[in-house]
Amino acid sequence: MTNKPDRSGPCILAGFALAAMLACTTPSASAHEANKRVADANALATTDTVSRPAPSTRRPVAGAEKGPYYVDFRARTAASWGHAFVWYGKTSERAVEVAGLTPAGDTWAYVLGHLTWVPAETGASYGDLDPEYLTANYRVYLNEADAKRVFAYIKKLQASSPVWNAETTNCTGFIGDIAEYMGLKVPYRWQRPENFVNSLKEMNGGRQMVRLSTE
Repeated sequence: MTNKPDRSGPCILAGFALAAMLACTTPSASAHEANKRVADANALATTDTVSRPAPSTRRPVAGAEKGPYYVDFRARTAASWGHAFVWYGKTSERAVEVAGLTPAGDTWAYVLGHLTWVPAETGASYGDLDPEYLTANYRVYLNEADAKRVFAYIKKLQASSPVWNAETTNCTGFIGDIAEYMGLKVPYRWQRPENFVNSLKEMNGGRQMVRLSTE
């Protein structure tokens, strides 16, 4: 991944790295757990409530309307600042796919990632499917045609995100790129994952169905 100046995330200063040890992530899941996972029905439940719609360049419509597909922007606890990631899939299925940006490797990689760029992983990480770790979520619904475009973008973003850095190419920047592609208003990315997801939800009027503009 190239360094994008706007990917400032929840890990505020590089000097905090040695004290915090971990930020924006926890160790990644094993290969057989990554990407497409089957979550418990309770984990699939969202705490969103219907709220007012907000204007968007990609035409979000009434909050009560739901599509057959979704992207769920989520934040969870971690050893320090927390982690931001997305679930996405079909509303009628329990299978979910997980995408997020985390440093690959052990604790040293997390610490080093506050000072420079380190190799990244973009699938499920430990705790992403556990509802007890969830601190915030914002679910957006899509029709089939738009879901194909968004899901393809997520896959492309995963494939083009080889590095992680606590302050520039991090978890909030990663899910912020997805939200921006969907036409959502995106908050300032230099904040804790929980605050980022809550701000994203507030800025876009709560639960809604997004329709992408015609290409």
